[in-house]
Amino acid sequence: MNKLNIVQSKATVIFKDNIDTDILIPKNYLKSTKRTGFADALFAPWRYDEAGDPIPEFPLNQPENQNHKILIAGENFGCGSSREHAAWALQDFGIEVVIAGSYSPIFYMNYLNNLKLPLKLGRMEREALIEEDSMITVNLTEQTVTAGTLKFDFEIESVYREKLLKGQDGIEEILEYLDLIEKHEREYAK
Repeated sequence: MNKLNIVQSKATVIFKDNIDTDILIPKNYLKSTKRTGFADALFAPWRYDEAGDPIPEFPLNQPENQNHKILIAGENFGCGSSREHAAWALQDFGIEVVIAGSYSPIFYMNYLNNLKLPLKLGRMEREALIEEDSMITVNLTEQTVTAGTLKFDFEIESVYREKLLKGQDGIEEILEYLDLIEKHEREYAK
């Protein structure tokens, strides 16, 4: 898996509250469990018109926002249904860090479990980053977000911080204990 420590990028801004998983990836795109192939579906109801053509004004369709690894959003990001496809769509599009005020708990865990960072900052800090409009550096080791002269600290539980820094998903974490698991199975198989 890919380790996540320092992410440096300009940010795409979709500063709306209550962006739900039906907007992040509508149900008609949930036909695969391969974790890839969802980039074009990300924000589909807002990105495309009724004919399926890109809406030029939508941030993800604007040329200056291509290849950004950071998304700045409002409050309650990822609310709605519990589909993990929402995390996959963001990941497939190249978004490694979402900076929002708060998250749906299920989306928050889905994004972390896919080794991406759902970072929480207050409204004033997010607005300052948007106004700064420069390269943003997210440093997971130092737990800081910097842009120009701005510097903000963020909190993350140490267990999740370590998983991201190691690039370790849940399966890889279990495999660390394979020797102990096998020993336990041998002892109790008798």
